[in-house]
Amino acid sequence: MSTTTAATAAPVVEMTGITIEFPGVKALDGVDLTLRPGEVHALMGENGAGKSTLIKALTGVYQIDAGRIVVSGAEHRFTRTRDSQDAGISTVYQEVNLCSNLSVAENIMLGHEIRFGPFINWPATRRKAREYLALLNLDIDPSSALSSHSIAVQQLCAIARAMVVDAKVLILDEPTSSLDKAEVAELFDVIRSLRDKGVAILFVSHFLDQIYEITDRLTILRNGRLISEHLTKELPRMELISAMIGRSSEALADVEARAHRVVSEHDEAPLLQAVALGRDGSVEPFDLDVYAGEIVGVAGLLGSGRTEVARLLYGADKGGSGKLTFDGTTRGAAPLTSIKRGVAFSSEDRKKEGIIGDLTVRENIALAMQASRGPWRPIPAKELDAVVDRYMKALNVYPANPNMLIKNLSGGNQQKVLLARWLATAPRLIILDEPTRGIDVGAKAEIQRLVAELAADGMGVVFISSELDEVLRLSQRVVVMRDRQKIGEITNGPDVTSTTILETIAASGSAS
Repeated sequence: MSTTTAATAAPVVEMTGITIEFPGVKALDGVDLTLRPGEVHALMGENGAGKSTLIKALTGVYQIDAGRIVVSGAEHRFTRTRDSQDAGISTVYQEVNLCSNLSVAENIMLGHEIRFGPFINWPATRRKAREYLALLNLDIDPSSALSSHSIAVQQLCAIARAMVVDAKVLILDEPTSSLDKAEVAELFDVIRSLRDKGVAILFVSHFLDQIYEITDRLTILRNGRLISEHLTKELPRMELISAMIGRSSEALADVEARAHRVVSEHDEAPLLQAVALGRDGSVEPFDLDVYAGEIVGVAGLLGSGRTEVARLLYGADKGGSGKLTFDGTTRGAAPLTSIKRGVAFSSEDRKKEGIIGDLTVRENIALAMQASRGPWRPIPAKELDAVVDRYMKALNVYPANPNMLIKNLSGGNQQKVLLARWLATAPRLIILDEPTRGIDVGAKAEIQRLVAELAADGMGVVFISSELDEVLRLSQRVVVMRDRQKIGEITNGPDVTSTTILETIAASGSAS
């Protein structure tokens, strides 16, 4: 179905004035969304914009407090996910929700098997599964184990299962996050095929290049409110970014020149050097130098590859390509190797990858220090007490009780304990991924002050934050990421503002 035809077709979904309130917060405030048959529609917005909440309203996970949901001309009040599915709405989530221990056919036809009386007719079920696979141009054995196939094939199997219910609307939530370029191209062929068959597709992605490649129309949300709806081809990239984050684009110019600004010269050798460092399906190869006493910021929109860069530099992710050296010596890609060489990494997910809630503050601080020494060299109690006391005072951890369970501390104080853990190892380079996210203003200011002091004392710092002003406030240089590629490196200075970062992100041509 052509874009022109889709634009004039009757909407398959009309969400009007959708409002959802949680205790103390209005997650959606009068949001509208229209999906048309034969059209790929992007739902855009930063974290907390309301995208997930709106999808959950459409799929029956959340009940709306106000507004109307009309599907194929009939008003619906979804109270469970089955209601939405019965109306012809299917969802494929970022994490493939399939049973890897079952066959391809069993996954695709689950709950819709062909039966002969009370028994499942497996040959017929497998033949039917093959028909749905053929719709996606996927030629694999339906009886093969799902686990034997790549993530990309599993993603297509999830779409095939969604089509079993004769979906009028297909919601794809970050479907390309684990795919390489070739797999993305295959998926896009499938999406176009489904679009041409009249399916309305709601596409959620943080990859701007993909948005402009595959979508026909887009809706922008910010802070739970509808900002605007556009034909994708008519909305310049910079205006899209500005609408998402609420910044004016009037002063944006000279994009290409600023996207390739020259980094100032250093007399000494870099402390850490990455050459063509990358990982398939994670981040494209990039070069990066970090010098002693320097804070290098990493900026980009959500999903741009900031965290993937941090994990590769530290060695938390395996299977990367390229070369990584520290202090002139090639470094193996393993966290323990990094710790022993003097490289520390504080993850953005302090709940899952940082604190251990059922251990005390003292025990949490000791973890990395003990790991660097090995299991057979326990830290003497007197030495550990001195280290814990030193860093709890330096970071103003409150309450000042090292024997308190860390899970009972505020988010800001948990973050301080994580920093204390890594500073106790006396690192020469520290990688901080969103160290101030979700903490109060006072704790944020203290952590920013500490980062500046560490660099002044000669430590190299890689600083990642979604707050552009924070990156600029602290960094001497800023690496700019988009769509999991390094697209620019900017030397900070009086004339560099958050607008400079935004125009680099929006750069086209050679920076695309």
